[in-house]
Amino acid sequence: MTGSGELAAGEFGSWLGALQEALRGEGDTDVPCGSCVACCSSAQFIHIGPDERDALAHIPAELVFPAPRLPRGHVLMGYDEHGRCPLLIDGECSIYAHRPRTCRVYDCRVFAAAGIEPDDDKPLIAAQAVRWRFDYPGERDEVLHAAMRATAAFVQRHRAELPEGSVPLAATARAVQAVALHELFTHGEPTVQAVAVELRQG
Repeated sequence: MTGSGELAAGEFGSWLGALQEALRGEGDTDVPCGSCVACCSSAQFIHIGPDERDALAHIPAELVFPAPRLPRGHVLMGYDEHGRCPLLIDGECSIYAHRPRTCRVYDCRVFAAAGIEPDDDKPLIAAQAVRWRFDYPGERDEVLHAAMRATAAFVQRHRAELPEGSVPLAATARAVQAVALHELFTHGEPTVQAVAVELRQG
């Protein structure tokens, strides 16, 4: 499922731009997963929005249930007794071409980018995420990566001073938050107030 040794994550700036596009709904991530299915085997709930008609048409209705605290039509798909997605068959996604948006934008390289470890209950993802190594063809790539890591560290360090509920508990959400906020840190460390304003607007 996972191996050992380093994995080529690609050029940092290019990767970051592609992930931002995917998060805006302008494309999918292109993770060089190989045979790894760690994210499909880590007891994750998959959110599916009401507009995802193609995905919903390919997922048996008995596998989804209403998403708590979200408007009607938003559903979640759970996992089996082994923590695996019920649509993972013989080690492969059985609806890959029709998979939900959550799956299309998931990219475990975000942990390596933000310097955040996956949650303790995600050891398979953690084992894979630690292997990624980015390339830095230019100084801008290095600046962007440093900004991502500085963002994640700053938010964690100042979470008590930031708006209540604005810092996610889940590691994946915190890493994605670092993607959203990193531009504030490309020219040095901003004030807590500046980050708080951005969080309120976001």
